[in-house]
Amino acid sequence: MKKTNLIISSIAAILFLFSGTMMAQPDKKAEKLLESVVNKTASYKNFKAELSYTMVNVEMDIHEKKSGVIYVEGDKYRIEMEGQVIISDGKTVWTYLEDSQEVMVSDMDESDETVSPTKILTSYNENYKAKFDSDNKYKNSDIKLINLKPNDGKQFEKLSLLVNEKSLEIENFSVYDKSGNVFTYYIVKMEPNIDLPENFFSFDEKDYPDVEVIDMR
Repeated sequence: MKKTNLIISSIAAILFLFSGTMMAQPDKKAEKLLESVVNKTASYKNFKAELSYTMVNVEMDIHEKKSGVIYVEGDKYRIEMEGQVIISDGKTVWTYLEDSQEVMVSDMDESDETVSPTKILTSYNENYKAKFDSDNKYKNSDIKLINLKPNDGKQFEKLSLLVNEKSLEIENFSVYDKSGNVFTYYIVKMEPNIDLPENFFSFDEKDYPDVEVIDMR
């Protein structure tokens, strides 16, 4: 479960940008750009984002690459990433492991940031400072790198976002945690306001007749 929790928490750390909340930011230009990105994305009913993902830990010699898809609608989300599906209806979390044919069921625990994207969403609405990284130059002048640093002790050391100033879209983002892990997500394609089937954000055991249910509630 540890690696699964790392994936959830790193993705969840960035979802605050899609929730419509803002941080306390001293750089006015960075604040204005982030606010525009947030407002645009928060106006969507829902969205689907195709991602390419890397997780690097230099000290532990870990270089992991994956691809996947995230669906978000309010507090509900669905993450599909090479052999596992993580689903939440905002109250319950289902983690389905394809290889072992197991699904772990847990409550959305508001006291546990590691497995609670909703908790992380609301905890990142303040106490962050945003600043443009002037050391990074790109051929496309519309691309801006913004670093977010916490004012006090948080689960993450830093968040870095590559933003297209013209389209108001995030190109990629990196999450630096206190264990030396760097999670980077490249947004390959994003589709807002899509039609989703009923019960898309829940796990129906009838669709997986051979699944072993591990109820951790």
